[in-house]
Amino acid sequence: MITFFVMNSTYTSSSGVTMVELLTVLSITAILLALGLPQFREIHERWQVLQTTRSLESTLTLARSLAIQRGGNIGIRKNDTAAQGCQNASTNQAWGCGWFIYADTNGNGSWNVNEPKLHEVALNGNVNVMHTSGGNNIKFDRFGMASGLNAKGFTLSPETTGISSATIQTLCMSSGGRIRLINDSSCPKK
Repeated sequence: MITFFVMNSTYTSSSGVTMVELLTVLSITAILLALGLPQFREIHERWQVLQTTRSLESTLTLARSLAIQRGGNIGIRKNDTAAQGCQNASTNQAWGCGWFIYADTNGNGSWNVNEPKLHEVALNGNVNVMHTSGGNNIKFDRFGMASGLNAKGFTLSPETTGISSATIQTLCMSSGGRIRLINDSSCPKK
């Protein structure tokens, strides 16, 4: 015969958290957030600038390819300020609301409303995109040569901090189509 003994112990189980424990956890969380948020903001801005830079790079490459394929008369034009409520394209130099590739059917080097848009990129204005040549149009000929870039390119920076940001990117494109990305505010001269 087996006998089981159960000891009668008195213990109390507490369910819940004391106010001191709760305040300690909240204090530690606040300290960690205060340390991490500025670096998270910079990471987020860097990601936005890099994503916009890559999108612009692919647009330039696509436009050049389409110009070679179609025998020229392909252009890229910036979106106007009114596009989707974006307010980051108030000058010819500012391309922060996006851009589109169009077929320049009449060959005049600028977009007319009846000319078809072949590809469009719309931006929400979180990234400053400054066309350093200052034009609102880039034209590609049948050899894929770009006019309107003058081997200068685009400077991209977060809208909130501008070119003083460490996340600045510059996309340099020669008239022959060579594209380079640099972490500076201007394309180097040859």
